[in-house]
Amino acid sequence: MKNLRDMKGMKYIAPLAFGLAGGLIAVAGTGLLGGGKEEPVMEHAVIGPGTVRPVVHDVAADSRTGAAGSVDLREAARKTVPAVVNVNPVQMGRVYYGNPLDFWFGVRRGQIREEPIDVGVGSGVIITEDGYIITNNHVIEKADKIMVTLNDKRKFEAKLIGTDPNTDIALLKIDAEGLQPIEYGNSDDVVLGEWVLAVGNPYNLTSTVTAGIISAKARALGNEMNLESFLQTDAAVNPGNSGGALVNARGELVGINTAISSPTGSYSGYSFAVPVNVARKVVSDLKEFGKVQRAVIGIGMRELTPELAKKWGVEATSGIYVAQVMDGGAALKAGLKEGDVIQKINGYAVETTPQLQEQLAKYAPGDEVEVAYNRDGKVQAVKVTLQNTFGDVAVTTDDGILGARVVPLTKKEQYQYRLSYGVKISALKNGKFKAAGLTEGYIIVKINNTLIHDEADLERAVKSAGNGGVFVTAVSPRGRVEYFAFSLVN
Repeated sequence: MKNLRDMKGMKYIAPLAFGLAGGLIAVAGTGLLGGGKEEPVMEHAVIGPGTVRPVVHDVAADSRTGAAGSVDLREAARKTVPAVVNVNPVQMGRVYYGNPLDFWFGVRRGQIREEPIDVGVGSGVIITEDGYIITNNHVIEKADKIMVTLNDKRKFEAKLIGTDPNTDIALLKIDAEGLQPIEYGNSDDVVLGEWVLAVGNPYNLTSTVTAGIISAKARALGNEMNLESFLQTDAAVNPGNSGGALVNARGELVGINTAISSPTGSYSGYSFAVPVNVARKVVSDLKEFGKVQRAVIGIGMRELTPELAKKWGVEATSGIYVAQVMDGGAALKAGLKEGDVIQKINGYAVETTPQLQEQLAKYAPGDEVEVAYNRDGKVQAVKVTLQNTFGDVAVTTDDGILGARVVPLTKKEQYQYRLSYGVKISALKNGKFKAAGLTEGYIIVKINNTLIHDEADLERAVKSAGNGGVFVTAVSPRGRVEYFAFSLVN
């Protein structure tokens, strides 16, 4: 019986011994063949609601390249988070405190106080050490007060420096020093498939970081904004991310998160950012001039396709077809003609209208750009001095139009004055409007025979008057219709 038990023991011990020996040999062989190098470990990182993406983390090499694949985004997140702030737009309202029954008995013992009735949530990006912050215009456009909370929990009331609804960019300023600003990147150099991080405060979840890749460039959304050249990414962006940072793998700002494509209002696959080269130019103009200086090339255009090229007998197959050259415009002065096909602006390809818009949005009236174009099958280049929408190279200063700075009417003012159009004079310096007798608070509703809906209408109407007279129809702060006239000739 003892020998039988020994034989049974050997029956189980022998396979175990052989298994251990085989494992040791396999480990030794792996060490010899791999030279001790650690292999990348496949992990899963949740980057959005219901979305799981495999991320390769190479523990042996601290690689921070922008290409999709092996990439470490920790340094980019570390650099970006302190530069992203929480932006809270506050709407104020009048709240009654007292016994509700007092109203029915004619007693007025209660108090009416102005208090916050709605507090929104958004994000912003610090761009200077002394407190300038970029955010989205739609985040703050209805705010009576704007509060900013830094990553270190300090809170400030922000001053609104300026807004540009056309690009959905707004510039704020807080009274602070020694802040950590973000580093600018170059959105023209961003490539498809490049890794990016979206940093913001979705649903008021402070300093949230999500990852994705650049899915498309120069994306047109067909919305109310004039800018139709967005960076598209699959990084998770939700309500509250608006105005936050889109950065590359080096932690450089390449876009301002602005919109999502979603049937529900929450992230469902794609988000869109204003390219930083456009945003940077907008905030520079807002700081220096108080408004954005828009440059135009002075053409009517079509996107060229192979079908249109065949129809029009054009040898090029892609680019911007010059269908019309505006009289007195920049293109005409540079020698461009109808039938030319613009293919590059300062070395960057422009094959679609959004691409051309994005390139022009980086420049101001008076800037010179090199335009490469195809004419009769030959590629040529010419220097073009860009103009403003009025056909000259002048910029509009912070003094406004003829000394008047104007703002759109609020809904309350539209109801009060029974107006659906008009602009209110918010500040008035020495100039034609002041000399004619208008004061702050007047609402300009018509210049000559042109109805005025916004500041751009006012600029065009005054410009179109040329050297003739300007007849102004305005509504006084008391609601009376009054008339003023002056000449633009000194």
